[in-house]
Amino acid sequence: MHRETLETETPGRGFSEITGAVNRVIRKSGIADGLCHLFILHTSASMIVTENADPEVLRDLDMFIGGLVRDGDPRFVHTAEGIDDMSAHVRSILTQTSLTIPVTGRGLLLGTWQGVFIWEHRTRPHARRVIVTVADAGHG
Repeated sequence: MHRETLETETPGRGFSEITGAVNRVIRKSGIADGLCHLFILHTSASMIVTENADPEVLRDLDMFIGGLVRDGDPRFVHTAEGIDDMSAHVRSILTQTSLTIPVTGRGLLLGTWQGVFIWEHRTRPHARRVIVTVADAGHG
């Protein structure tokens, strides 16, 4: 097993693709066949696997969740860090804080148009940490 922390600066609300960085960790691990588990250490950002070819997909995803959870919703009491504070927390629990993806050939086994993204739910930039754990399939 190999574990490493990826650190990514997000530009603010939106998506940061980390597929290449995760694949570099897998190659460094020397594990050719197994599983990669990703866990984000934050409560106002999440991770998703989605299309990485057409940026309109990302725009539409952000628009859709923005319609479900609005910044400054008057029902929210927790606004310690601004009007996007509680909405970011709600958005993160509606998405995913961890992913498990197969590893084959020393890389993530993803479909042709799939990529791994950090989804930043806060409006301002943040430094985000993702724990990457790569485990060998242990054939035997």
